[in-house]
Amino acid sequence: MITRAAKVLLLAAVALYDTLVVFNNLTDFDSNYQFVRHVLSMDSTFPGNRAMGRAILSPAFHLAFYIGIIAWEVVTAILLWWGVVRLLRAFGQSSASFNAARRVPVMALTLSLLMWLVAFLAIGGEWFLMWQSHTWNGQDAAFRMFAVVALVLLIVLQPDTQGQP
Repeated sequence: MITRAAKVLLLAAVALYDTLVVFNNLTDFDSNYQFVRHVLSMDSTFPGNRAMGRAILSPAFHLAFYIGIIAWEVVTAILLWWGVVRLLRAFGQSSASFNAARRVPVMALTLSLLMWLVAFLAIGGEWFLMWQSHTWNGQDAAFRMFAVVALVLLIVLQPDTQGQP
């Protein structure tokens, strides 16, 4: 049962992290909005780079993009907590039941991975050249979270064989 407990605890830790991210984005809205605004505006990339045509200067688009990120994070956090509940409900049941309960956590962790990979590493990092900014570069944090979530996903994906028959 220790591996089941590890899966539940690690999933809960990611859920807690995502919940705190949402909380911070809502309670310190402007600080995080400024991050998004600067990345999309590309105003701190290398001078004279040839990709400046990609910059988006519309405050309305900046706000919509940021609200989209927050919405993604909210959905992910809800799914993660739902996954924790599903795993807890199946904790003392058969391996088949516990394995079936992993569907929601796998979906939630995949959604989290996609946010870090698509929104932050691909779009922010490469399309808007966030890597060129000394001030507004969130790639290290995004990669760190991608790696943490990927590791938890790999652990959750391991089939359970310890349950009751």
